[in-house]
Amino acid sequence: MKRSTRSLIVAASLLAAAAHAQVTVKDAWVRATVPQQKATGAFMQIQAAKNSKLVSVSSPIAPIVEVHEMAVHDNVMKMRQVPAVELPAGKTVELKPGGYHVMLMDLKQQVKEGDAVPLTLIVESQDGKRDSVEVKAPVRALNASAQPAGHDARGAHKHRELKE
Repeated sequence: MKRSTRSLIVAASLLAAAAHAQVTVKDAWVRATVPQQKATGAFMQIQAAKNSKLVSVSSPIAPIVEVHEMAVHDNVMKMRQVPAVELPAGKTVELKPGGYHVMLMDLKQQVKEGDAVPLTLIVESQDGKRDSVEVKAPVRALNASAQPAGHDARGAHKHRELKE
């Protein structure tokens, strides 16, 4: 086999693998816990290159990890486990407080601000192929909102005015 043909085959294989596995995760974070607290949430933004769905998540810090949805039904906020979260091609899906999110339950230890929690996301494409995406999610304070510290609701950086 010629060197250029072999290079083309390798390049095509790498390109096909990259196209299949193009799932990106941004702004992942986990809410800190207090001592003895046994559950917390993980939040992030997920984007897939092809129509896919998030089918499961796992973490070494919790034996039970489920994808949940928080929704209001008859003026009552309810949380329930969902079998999957659809990831439409090219669209960002946000897992956030008050919506879809990941629940880490029966925690083995307290989750403290400044820690990083390893998460493995399992994403399934329309043809049934599954890929895993490894994420290290930083832990934010208990009162953390969906935005990183120092950002407002639009994601813009906030500046504080100092008074003399």
